[in-house]
Amino acid sequence: MSDVTIVVATRDRAAELRRSLARHGAPVIVVDNASRDDTPAAAREAGARLIRLPRNLGAAARNAGVREAATRYVAFADDDSWWAPGSLERAAAVLDAHPRTALLAARVLVGEDARLEPVSQAMARSPLGRPDGLPGPAIMGFLACSAVVRREAFLDAGGFSELLHFGGEEELLALDLAAAGWGMAYLPELVVHHHPSPRGRDPAARRRREVRNRLLTAWLRRPLPVLLRTAAGALTSAHGRRGVADAVRALPAVARSRRPVPRRVEAARALLGDY
Repeated sequence: MSDVTIVVATRDRAAELRRSLARHGAPVIVVDNASRDDTPAAAREAGARLIRLPRNLGAAARNAGVREAATRYVAFADDDSWWAPGSLERAAAVLDAHPRTALLAARVLVGEDARLEPVSQAMARSPLGRPDGLPGPAIMGFLACSAVVRREAFLDAGGFSELLHFGGEEELLALDLAAAGWGMAYLPELVVHHHPSPRGRDPAARRRREVRNRLLTAWLRRPLPVLLRTAAGALTSAHGRRGVADAVRALPAVARSRRPVPRRVEAARALLGDY
């Protein structure tokens, strides 16, 4: 029996899903965010387990897949990404050997020419060093499509927030894992291939959502001066101003949910600056 289950959250990307599912080497759970195309058929044809949601939960759809998984570890993939052969076996062995590590982030290679994803470059140069007990450079952020998580730790931390939907949803989870005492590390020997769909989402809308989510994450977990500084920086661009407005509209829903992380976690996060 495999030690890792792959969870893919998707919506209206049947063609991309057909291409990527054929490349996975571990059991797959596809969580369909209320697609209107033949995404469910694509999942069934590939032999994946399918969870159909009645509405689009965004990144939080992955939580349903993790709950369904019977393995100790879960790897995330997007509908246009897949794990290189051998990577998941290696990830399971590393997590077995490092019981206080909750998450491993892989090296992401983009497109046919396998360009190194800039986020992977940044993680390789992490200023957080390599504390004892971690298998690689310590991180406090990741790309969801490049992450393998310890299922128990992920669920205990609450998984991905439904409030944030998509776009920078990883930071809040990383802060919560760190606050709970878990380690996270970058392991370049783990490899993910990402071939972005030519039918990409609206980039301006995504930047706006990322600003919104960065502000909401700062409100929920970081000191108030960080929130104010982040908001001031966002106001210098049109999409930033729209993102600030979106965050302000969402604040009443989370007004009583503020829970700043411990000082040790904030000190580590502050070393990373703005990203």
